[in-house]
Amino acid sequence: MADNLKIPHAPRNRRLPGGVMKYSRSVMYKKKALYRKKKVVVKKTEVKEERFMTKPIGGEKNGKERVVPIERRKRYYPTEDLPRPLKHRKNPKPAKLRSSITPGTVLILLAGIHRGKRVVFLKQMKSGLLLVTGPFKLNGCPLRRVDQAYVIATKTQVPLDDLKVPARLTDEALKREKKKKSKRAEDMFDSTREETYKPSQERKDDQKAVDQQVLESVKKVPQLKSYLSSIFSLKKGQYPHSMVF
Repeated sequence: MADNLKIPHAPRNRRLPGGVMKYSRSVMYKKKALYRKKKVVVKKTEVKEERFMTKPIGGEKNGKERVVPIERRKRYYPTEDLPRPLKHRKNPKPAKLRSSITPGTVLILLAGIHRGKRVVFLKQMKSGLLLVTGPFKLNGCPLRRVDQAYVIATKTQVPLDDLKVPARLTDEALKREKKKKSKRAEDMFDSTREETYKPSQERKDDQKAVDQQVLESVKKVPQLKSYLSSIFSLKKGQYPHSMVF
């Protein structure tokens, strides 16, 4: 029975405590007798792509045929080297919501035109951005999307158990429309053509519907109305990383 047992042998080379192998590559080359093995090199068959073709041409004095390229060259080449996007297989997914941010959490905006204002978090969009509101009546911040990297989550909560957000408030609906620039020369220096952003009637109706529900919950919490209408700021000697919000 003992003769039939197969005992696995220890490896020839092993890793020393410092992370270095005991034998080098040249020593293992001799131990394994790799010099006796014949190397079989398989040559790749290169298939030459035809770049030109012979095209018959009519007419007695035109030579009857002509060699022309299969793929025509570009007629226009850019004067400057434009950056090309690199190919990748990454599928970006929406960011995971922080555990400190839940529906009804009061957030402090750190960037943008409304930085320093305290807003109420409503829900996370499909793109991963946060849907927040001022409400507009308290601090002038309308319904907008914010990246969670530019907010500070506080421990103040607004009870929003029965909040109903309109279904048409999607990422596409909240995108800002790009201004169309005129290509005419006479409109280049015309300052009267600059149009300011004006929200649509649907956006105004959605703002009123959401803010009405939020304001009813804000009134239930004492001093929360004045807390949302005030602006966050730091004084000399105050550091946000050592503060509890």
